[in-house]
Amino acid sequence: MKSAVETLNPTRVRLTVEVPFEELKDSLDAAYKKINQQVTVKGFRKGKIPARIIDQRFGRGAVLEEAVNDALPKFYTEAVNEGELNVLGQPDVDIKELKDGELLSFTAEVDVRPTIEIPDYTGIAVTVDAIEVSDEDIEKSVEQLRDRFATTTPVERAAAEGDVVTVDLEAKVDGEVLPDGVANGVQYTIGSGELLDGIDEAVTGLEAGGEATFTSELKGGTAEGKNAEVSVKVTQVAARELPALDDEFAQMASEFDTLEELKADSRKRLESTKQYDQATQAQERVLEELLKLTEVPIPEKLLAEEINTRKHNLEHHQLGQMGLDLAKYLEIQGKTEEEFEAETKEQAVKGIKTQFVLDELVNKEKLNVNQEELTEHLMRRAQSSGMSPDQFAQAVVEGGQVPMLVGEVARGKALAVVVEAATVTDTNGKTVDLEDEEEAAEAVAAAEASEAPAADQAEAASDEKAEKADKDEKTGA
Repeated sequence: MKSAVETLNPTRVRLTVEVPFEELKDSLDAAYKKINQQVTVKGFRKGKIPARIIDQRFGRGAVLEEAVNDALPKFYTEAVNEGELNVLGQPDVDIKELKDGELLSFTAEVDVRPTIEIPDYTGIAVTVDAIEVSDEDIEKSVEQLRDRFATTTPVERAAAEGDVVTVDLEAKVDGEVLPDGVANGVQYTIGSGELLDGIDEAVTGLEAGGEATFTSELKGGTAEGKNAEVSVKVTQVAARELPALDDEFAQMASEFDTLEELKADSRKRLESTKQYDQATQAQERVLEELLKLTEVPIPEKLLAEEINTRKHNLEHHQLGQMGLDLAKYLEIQGKTEEEFEAETKEQAVKGIKTQFVLDELVNKEKLNVNQEELTEHLMRRAQSSGMSPDQFAQAVVEGGQVPMLVGEVARGKALAVVVEAATVTDTNGKTVDLEDEEEAAEAVAAAEASEAPAADQAEAASDEKAEKADKDEKTGA
């Protein structure tokens, strides 16, 4: 077999392959055997029809077509390996010549990973937010904890902000009560904003047994987006009582004996959170600077697939869970469809660039992922997904996503290398010594490419289909 590679542009090549006919022998034998099992000819047992009879009855062309479909993936893969190509996705195959007994010639155009020159990144400098925890931050944290231990006591007075009211609701549109427009015994904290717009004003000042009517735009249900006339009846008013801020509260709400110990722990926790946020911010800003310095050609076909993937995930997963469609989402966001398309393309380009650049860094720095690192990453991903580690690991293995997780860890390590070489200072001018650097880097690297493991999926699809999938689909023959 002879093969040649022609570079069409930085992200696409054309392979020209010539195969001596004798190399099709195994595929021809397989084609005759397959046809033998599919057809019947009077006078011959099934599976025992001579090749010359098959040629006479069904045509030599049908046999050749079956043989070529069987052989093309193997010859294509050999040509890819011979050319040392890093292909993305499936090729567009065109059979140029098929001479029975002499030669098979075909071309295959396919996207490839571009060659990327990683620039000197040691001069990258970024500024991040300083870690500052104020007394107000601590008070807010303690108040949130205190709020969780609040109790309610029924009172015989008019409802006021902060009270918990129990209400019965009935919503009408055009004078008709909605099928899902009646709810009884709903508890609502006045001022929380967790129910219908306008309800705060309607129930404030009402005692148990009081009723009011107000108009509100429905946020969900069968009449979502429509204005409804809502009748509300207060059946109970209860005052919320917060526990006193003292040592007894600290003992009830935590493992600490004193309120001062609880506040000290709150400060420590807030500092730890801000420290991680600072590390994440550093990763993001260093990555942005690295991408600015690096020239990365983007394969057009891959970009189109990436954009479609992001739009599909948004429409059918994220928005679907919220009960929204794309039009409603754009209305809420205050964006036009053109702005949405431009933003999605920009995000897709950044995702692909991030993946290409960090993968190149992995190769350049010869970074490897060990079992311990992979396990730690899997545990973090399982926690964020809401699944147990065992469930998540099983889903990853069954979905063939282990290489993707390995890639995420490796890219995180690559980004951490760049961040370590960069100069990071906070807004106070202090040099930042990042902790949890690699963990934060993994999170950032995964987030940038998470909706678009485009290159990974394209390469995986290319490898898998070259070995397993239906031959006709594989080659387009």
